[in-house]
Amino acid sequence: MMNGQEKSDSAIVATKPANNAGKPAAEWVERRAGTKGNAGQSHMCRAQNRESVPQGLDRVRHAARQRKKERFTALMHHVTVDALREAFFALKRKAAPGVDGLTWQDYEAGLEDHLHALHAAVQSGAYRALPVRRQYIPKPDGKQRPLGIAALEDKIVQRAVVEVLNAVYEADFLGFSYGFRPKRSQHDALDALAVGITTTPVNWILDTDIRAFFDSVSQEWLTRFLRHRIGDERIIRLMHKWLKAGVLEDGEWSISETGTPQGAVVSPLLANIYLHYVFDLWAEQWRRREATGNVIILRYADDIVVGFAHEADARRFWDAMRSRFEQFSLVLHPDKTRLLEFGRFAAASRACRGLGKPETFTFLGLIHICGKSRRGAFLLHRKTRSDRMREALRRVKEQLRRRMHDPIPVQGRWLKQVVSGYFAYHAVPTNFRALGAFRHHVTVLWRRTLRRRSQKDGMTWERITKLADAWLPKPRILHPWPNQRFAVKHPR
Repeated sequence: MMNGQEKSDSAIVATKPANNAGKPAAEWVERRAGTKGNAGQSHMCRAQNRESVPQGLDRVRHAARQRKKERFTALMHHVTVDALREAFFALKRKAAPGVDGLTWQDYEAGLEDHLHALHAAVQSGAYRALPVRRQYIPKPDGKQRPLGIAALEDKIVQRAVVEVLNAVYEADFLGFSYGFRPKRSQHDALDALAVGITTTPVNWILDTDIRAFFDSVSQEWLTRFLRHRIGDERIIRLMHKWLKAGVLEDGEWSISETGTPQGAVVSPLLANIYLHYVFDLWAEQWRRREATGNVIILRYADDIVVGFAHEADARRFWDAMRSRFEQFSLVLHPDKTRLLEFGRFAAASRACRGLGKPETFTFLGLIHICGKSRRGAFLLHRKTRSDRMREALRRVKEQLRRRMHDPIPVQGRWLKQVVSGYFAYHAVPTNFRALGAFRHHVTVLWRRTLRRRSQKDGMTWERITKLADAWLPKPRILHPWPNQRFAVKHPR
């Protein structure tokens, strides 16, 4: 028999097996603990890039790719506490609070308790969506754009649900849809459009604009579209809660039977789902069955650009598109939707008819122009919209007034961030002159602000030039040519 000490020793030591069979053990080693089950382990693949997803969503994504017509009847269990936590940390720290008045920092104070209570409410059906707070932001044309600011917990739940639904719908969305999709950006859409115009024989561009799209979406049709793939009634009820939450403006609560809340986290996905069924699938079918020549299609949210080889195709598509949209409560803006001759042969064709240069169109903040390279070949030129630049400079001017008496290094660091952020989007090939113009105007505004600090200020052009060289980045092209980046992201 063994005493207690001997039993303890036998439980923690063991013999290390010999390398060659038949030989005695080489040494005593510590016994390892038995393998535990994975029931208590996290299903998240923790990675430093924070792009990993739960394994359950990988299975959903795989099923969505394999079975295009299957309805997913159990999705709510993917909205876990971990998913809510990831959604919370993905929110902007300095975002304006909604009607609940909660800021990101307030919620973080008791984060785990808040998340567990929110998770319990969502899973039990006790969760209630709050109305969005209506706010208006100025548009470059001088009008006001309505924006809805959702409550903090609504943002968290919406972002978590969007992650689940993306696993389903990313398998369905077509390749020419770029707006608000994972791993797709505005520059990816700009690259695709540029490559389509320069490599495909298209001579006509239909530049479309949907009038008040987010306010015109039919909630009834949207629910029917969701039910094509979503069979989990709890997800559908959540969507209804967000759509029926209403708007709080100047203390008055109102609800609409149409539209989606602008500014809500879930709105871009709902817009993509709506236009996927209303436009994308229909346009792809029309291109295969009705078109007599080449057709390129590109959509970023509700901004749609379609290129045609033949004018007759363009006009037939325009008429069919107008009728199609009317069936689903959408209307093309009569003044902003237009057909223009554009492409490699547009300049020569118009010159033969005694017309001027080809018209231009705007897409995602850049004006697209039929230009020429130094060798005389067709080259698509893109430059910043002048009204967008004026709006950016106006915001810089207002901020400089507020920061007038800050030390020059503080002003310089802030202006460096502003100019760098502007260049990060607009520094595309053929847009170098606009970059230099923006930097020059920022320098002028900075000098004007510094001169107003004192009546005896001696801020000469020589001195402000040295300050600008020290703080403001020099204009340079940051983005590659569209065909180069498109070839990398979409290898054939």
